[in-house]
Amino acid sequence: MLFPVYWMVNVSLTRDTDMRADPPHLFPVNGTLEGYRAVLDQQLPYLSTSLVVGLGTVLLTVALSAPAGFALAKLRPRGGGALSFILLMAQMIPGIIMAMGFYAIYLNAGVLNTVPGLILADSTIAVPFGVLIFTAFMSGIPDELLQAAVVDGANRWRTFVSVVLPVSRNAIVTVSLFAFLWAWSDFVFATTLDGGGDHRPITLGIYQYIGNNNQQWNAIMATAVVASIPATALLVIAQRYVAAGVTSGAVKD
Repeated sequence: MLFPVYWMVNVSLTRDTDMRADPPHLFPVNGTLEGYRAVLDQQLPYLSTSLVVGLGTVLLTVALSAPAGFALAKLRPRGGGALSFILLMAQMIPGIIMAMGFYAIYLNAGVLNTVPGLILADSTIAVPFGVLIFTAFMSGIPDELLQAAVVDGANRWRTFVSVVLPVSRNAIVTVSLFAFLWAWSDFVFATTLDGGGDHRPITLGIYQYIGNNNQQWNAIMATAVVASIPATALLVIAQRYVAAGVTSGAVKD
């Protein structure tokens, strides 16, 4: 499973003249950094756009899914079970179908090829997942903790902000991580809704780069390596929070 990743790094350091060696070199003989220089010269705008889209998707996803999860877990509104089922079904809809619907809406609204439009589209994938994670996590928070806040004079919003969110750190990290990774690696929404704009994400940068420079495989692979670094770093840093956020609540009786 990891060999393609290793081969991507190997090719990113291989000279063009050694690319078609037979048998191929398992290590970068006479390695070069030309591919990474090409990344710095040509791909940085795409990386910055992906970063903005990823962070924007995280903020929008948490802002929508955390209050919704709290409402389903603790306020128990009428029809909450049906809403949870609908959110689960929403995750089963293929992305290309949603992309076509967004394209028609964005075309009429005049927001095609814009970063806010891409953030909104990416968040539709992450919000249902976020609501389900927050609901499961916040259900494990004892009601006595919330009742104590009410006794101290806190209303529902103050209880949510001052009590529920601080103890839901693991769930927030989990939802934020997956939302960022989905937005960072998205290709379907990007190519459909932002394919001709000035601010395109790195997935489109790699795709366009392959079409324009299909002989410079070290540059292509170097771009893929650089694009993988943020996701890898986030997974390494947040793995323990993700495990706790998916498997348990913040407080146990």
